[in-house]
Amino acid sequence: MASQPQKTTLPIAAVFSNLFRNFPRLMLTNLLFAVPLGVFFALFWFISHAAKVPAGYSVLVVLLTVIPVFPFYAGVVKVTAKMAAGEEKTPVFSNFFSAVKENFLRFLIHGVVFYAAAAFSYVSISVYIRLIRQSTLFIGPLIISIIVILFFTFMFFYIPAMTVTFDIPMKYIYKNSFLMSYGELKKNFIGLFGLFFLFVISTTFLIACYGSAVAVIIVTIVLMAAIIPATASFIILSAVYRRMYEMITNKSAKADHSTDKNHKDNSAEQEELKQSLKDFEIDESIPDDEYIYFNGKMVKKSVIVKLKQESEEN
Repeated sequence: MASQPQKTTLPIAAVFSNLFRNFPRLMLTNLLFAVPLGVFFALFWFISHAAKVPAGYSVLVVLLTVIPVFPFYAGVVKVTAKMAAGEEKTPVFSNFFSAVKENFLRFLIHGVVFYAAAAFSYVSISVYIRLIRQSTLFIGPLIISIIVILFFTFMFFYIPAMTVTFDIPMKYIYKNSFLMSYGELKKNFIGLFGLFFLFVISTTFLIACYGSAVAVIIVTIVLMAAIIPATASFIILSAVYRRMYEMITNKSAKADHSTDKNHKDNSAEQEELKQSLKDFEIDESIPDDEYIYFNGKMVKKSVIVKLKQESEEN
């Protein structure tokens, strides 16, 4: 299931070059995703209005769209991960539908988790903003909520990509994503800045249509159907995918290393690990096949135990 990145996607010039080169395939990917997105969004919007759900709660009903749609997002992630990794002429249809088929149940669960996180974010922000009008004491809880939401966001930078790339248990996907949400802040904020840039561009188009409700609706539909979801996924993965791959596999993402150089690099990494592991305490309750966040990498406990024993013997 794993797809090894082939090229460095940063700096920013390389990302834009990669984006423009793959833009037609990004649009095709987005259109494939837009079909279930449009169907389920319309369904939950109709349910919300037919049931006359109050305005404040109708958002939570419409937001249920993410649960049945999330399995199709697996296709978006797989295609954009390959693009972000530098694979040329990525086949869209085969990658999209194979990812949906292989990851349907897992992404359905991710959709439920994402909905819970999004609902928490919406409710907490809405409640604290109202309470701040009564007392500034609620500014503190609001800030804490924003920080929690930020780390939820960072976790979902990794959860979908890790699921389509690696065949590992769900608990490790969530644990590793949680660790990387604060362990890779630089990459995460780069991805967040990229999303903000996409938001600014999209908002500019909407502002240009100000005064015409019909034009705003049409532009919004076009942006969501043809551009935003796939482009957002590409931006996120351009920032975090290469580093995520290296940390999970403990291998370099560059494909131009010779066998000798790989051997040399791996030996150097092991020597570095041996030195660092001398004072590292290992939790014996953790299973041997579980990955542990150590020294900036995700390393299996069994590997760490072996290296620690070797370092102690030496």
